[in-house]
Amino acid sequence: MTSVIYPGTFDPITNGHLDIIERSAVIFPRVLVAVANSPSKKTLFSLEERVELVRQSVAHLSNVEVFGFSDLLANVIKQHNISAIIRGVRTTIDFEYELQLAALNRLLTKGVESLFFPPAEKWVFVSSTIVREIYLHGGDVAELVPVPVFNALKAR
Repeated sequence: MTSVIYPGTFDPITNGHLDIIERSAVIFPRVLVAVANSPSKKTLFSLEERVELVRQSVAHLSNVEVFGFSDLLANVIKQHNISAIIRGVRTTIDFEYELQLAALNRLLTKGVESLFFPPAEKWVFVSSTIVREIYLHGGDVAELVPVPVFNALKAR
């Protein structure tokens, strides 16, 4: 069975992320969403909270699995017998960064390719960073994030 992985910090998962996961789930029989610990980033939600929010957000997708990880992505890819890495690319800046990561991951995994998904047009401007900024300044993010994330933000 072909398995792909969509890694990210997902702090928080946005509707843009969800769009890419849903589109991947149509194409591939098994999609693993790997939520990175990312200790170098100051996250709004803990790893456990982010994993749970992603799980709740993708509960309607039977071929999607969610887990947290702290290891090198290349090691996770080898452990799970992954065929490809899914990455969202909104801008040329994203593309340049992702191109470097793709080459590095291809080297470290002995050939696993990265597949770049542009977001649906309505989500091009959405990022976790923007969502956090809007939230931290008291703005309404209801249309930018899945319902479980919105509820978690309201409860904070």
